[in-house]
Amino acid sequence: MRVELGRVAHARSGDKGDASNVGLLADSPALFEVIRREVTAERVREHFREICRGEVERFEVPNLLALNFLLHDALGGGGTASLLTDAQGKTHGQGLLRLEIEVPEELLP
Repeated sequence: MRVELGRVAHARSGDKGDASNVGLLADSPALFEVIRREVTAERVREHFREICRGEVERFEVPNLLALNFLLHDALGGGGTASLLTDAQGKTHGQGLLRLEIEVPEELLP
């Protein structure tokens, strides 16, 4: 079944200079495996194509059931150098939760 990530995960985001950091935490070990498979750096890059001008790196943190994404060149120069509304990346976590993925129906809450 195709659902938004926000139905099966939580996110936190922030920034460092011109990079946005997005942490994605699965609601269960089984959902972590689905998210690990579905949410690639390439899919995140495509999802944020309007704002992310650089590469997207993905880091796995399996003991926390989490993935961490670093979106390079995503903040228009960063908080002190940008005219963007969200130059600090605080809303990027919420934005990632809008990404749709395939999840087996039996794993849905």
